[in-house]
Amino acid sequence: MIETITLSVDAMGGDNAPRAVIHGADLLLKEHNNARFIFHGRQEQIDPLLNEFPALKSASSVRHCETVIAMDEKPSQALRKGRGTSSMWMTIQAVKDGEASVAVSGGNTGALMAMATFCLRPMEGIARPGIAAIWPTLRKDIVVLDMGATIGADAQQLVDYAILGSALARCLFDDESPTVGLLNVGTEEVKGLESIKEAGRILSDASGSGFTYHGFVEGDDIGKGTVDVVVTEGFVGNIALKTAEGTARQVGSYLRTALKSNLMSRIGALFATSALNALRKRMDPRTVNGGVFMGLNGIVIKSHGGTDEVGYKSALNLAYGMARSNLVAKIDETMKRFPIKAAPVAADAESEAKPA
Repeated sequence: MIETITLSVDAMGGDNAPRAVIHGADLLLKEHNNARFIFHGRQEQIDPLLNEFPALKSASSVRHCETVIAMDEKPSQALRKGRGTSSMWMTIQAVKDGEASVAVSGGNTGALMAMATFCLRPMEGIARPGIAAIWPTLRKDIVVLDMGATIGADAQQLVDYAILGSALARCLFDDESPTVGLLNVGTEEVKGLESIKEAGRILSDASGSGFTYHGFVEGDDIGKGTVDVVVTEGFVGNIALKTAEGTARQVGSYLRTALKSNLMSRIGALFATSALNALRKRMDPRTVNGGVFMGLNGIVIKSHGGTDEVGYKSALNLAYGMARSNLVAKIDETMKRFPIKAAPVAADAESEAKPA
């Protein structure tokens, strides 16, 4: 008998919610009929949408929440307003209570991180959680973190991210010793900030404890797929992510313009339709939508707030995979192999890092 995977979903999170959220869930259910959903939000808006998708309706339950966190609310303000009552909080609470395996929201990133940290608490030995992204490269998909959970990171926090990222890579890529690289301004050991060099020394000594330390990597190594896990702090990681997304859109625009420039180009495009469609799909950011909040006692997936049903389906599919692979247990196993652990920092709603 196939195990049922229950996803807790913030139906009100995102610019196109709740329709894009509900439609995305229906797309996921068509691929994974053992998925079940708990939708949190305003029932009067969710129920009519579920009526449009009978199969999804039979696989779902709705928890009414009147309070919705706005996309521009500060994390501390959102926590005071929505703790225990908002669709975002109750989505996370369902994971804490064991009703669901993973939480998904496309809402305010800072608020979601603050609520997730406050509700689920950081894992023992992890100072601050991070956000990991699945990044397509020339070689294969890789893990990059932190994508903006913490602006600035000391050496031990970078080491934490290496532990978390390698555990995620083990889940995703079925590799017992994924390679880890520290993003730096050069590959030479003398280059970079002291925090990065110190993290490199720690990781070099611990290589083999659930991962293989590659050394420093540069920005172009991300796209090459030089390593399975790229570790950086949130300011740099967030800029790298948005630069890559903008570059993909720029290249796509150049390509469309070139293919329409004259009659011969349009004829050539007709003959290359299948290849162009494959390229378009590969470059579509919706197909890799979803950031994983790493280092908490539970799994939380952050979807892009502005995405459509295809993007939400991708985020839900990532959540489904994380639940099936038992990510939290694999992180815990990796940390037990690792000889050095950070001193945990208590979650404080007023001092949570503000994601970029």
